[in-house]
Amino acid sequence: MENMTQLDALKQVTTVVADTGDFQQIEAFRPQDATTNPSLILKAAQMPAYQSLLADARGMNASVDDKVDQLLVNFGCEILRRVPGRVSTEVDARLSFDAAATCARARKIMGLYQAQGVDASRVLIKIAATWEGIQAAAQLEREGIHTNLTLLFSFCQAVACGQAGVQLISPFVGRIYDWYKKAAGPNWVEADNALANDPGVLSVTAIYNHYKHFGIATEVMGASFRNVGQITALAGCDLLTISPELLAQLAATDAPLQPALSAEKARAMQLPEVTYNEASFRLALTMDAMATEKLAEGIRAFCADTVKLEALLSA
Repeated sequence: MENMTQLDALKQVTTVVADTGDFQQIEAFRPQDATTNPSLILKAAQMPAYQSLLADARGMNASVDDKVDQLLVNFGCEILRRVPGRVSTEVDARLSFDAAATCARARKIMGLYQAQGVDASRVLIKIAATWEGIQAAAQLEREGIHTNLTLLFSFCQAVACGQAGVQLISPFVGRIYDWYKKAAGPNWVEADNALANDPGVLSVTAIYNHYKHFGIATEVMGASFRNVGQITALAGCDLLTISPELLAQLAATDAPLQPALSAEKARAMQLPEVTYNEASFRLALTMDAMATEKLAEGIRAFCADTVKLEALLSA
């Protein structure tokens, strides 16, 4: 156990995922899986090292939609050469409220991966956790296309994803923390809202406990971290997707790490059964100001970066 870094210790209790489009950074930390999104791909596509991937998609005789999907898959294939597990690739966020169009785009992306010889089991299609996105994911899962539901900020989104039988959810930690910190303004006391009391950590903990208590198979992957404390407070979660900067901090310390979440403890808890239909889901989401605002903000940001990617590919 001597000289074990915090990253090594975390890998013993949680599957560590790299949150980046820069696959040169991935190799340094040897994660199991990797996740991408339009913002990360946009950033990576502008780096000199990846101009060949951009040129390949740009040179296609195809629509700009097809070029974007090809670029995402080009990055995904390169990432899969560097991780033993799965890569998550995002459907165009502008389709977040159109279940049929989301399904069609997901099938197309999966077809591009399969054309490169990638097995469907190694790809998760990322979809925003709107009501329509969750219904699209349910259909895709029935077809054997596995999904990762993202921009997930509320308990109702997680419950609906569990009901839909999605493979994996990415509940956000840092963006929840950001919202509550901003809302509190000068009344925010950092020490009172750190580690297990962090509002983002509390959200993911409640989701994890609900899933494990009720035997829901959907994997929980905490995402969007602002500091190492948020990560260590969720040690034991099924997966955590972490930026290279925070992976480096974990790898640079040998501070002890104890699992914070436990499926066994969750099963022993007294928890109420909760289900949602469309009407109750929409009401619950509307009543959660933080989740409503952050979901809309996240979709807007991904839409904007997809438009920038299109411009880059049309140049």
